[in-house]
Amino acid sequence: MPKLKTHKGAKKRFHFTGTGKIMRVKQGKSHFRRNKSSRTKGLFDETIPLHKADVKRIKRVLPYQ
Repeated sequence: MPKLKTHKGAKKRFHFTGTGKIMRVKQGKSHFRRNKSSRTKGLFDETIPLHKADVKRIKRVLPYQ
């Protein structure tokens, strides 16, 4: 069986918790940030779990995580 390649873009965007959940960062964090309120900017800093509909697709591009 050949080795599988890790998708480098996905590797930078997602990380796994110790319990196996896949976490992601919210989009819109860096562009036009000075126009947003400080409360909105604070919401961009937290990582949130990936939606369960996307888990299978992301696990396929990150085979060894």
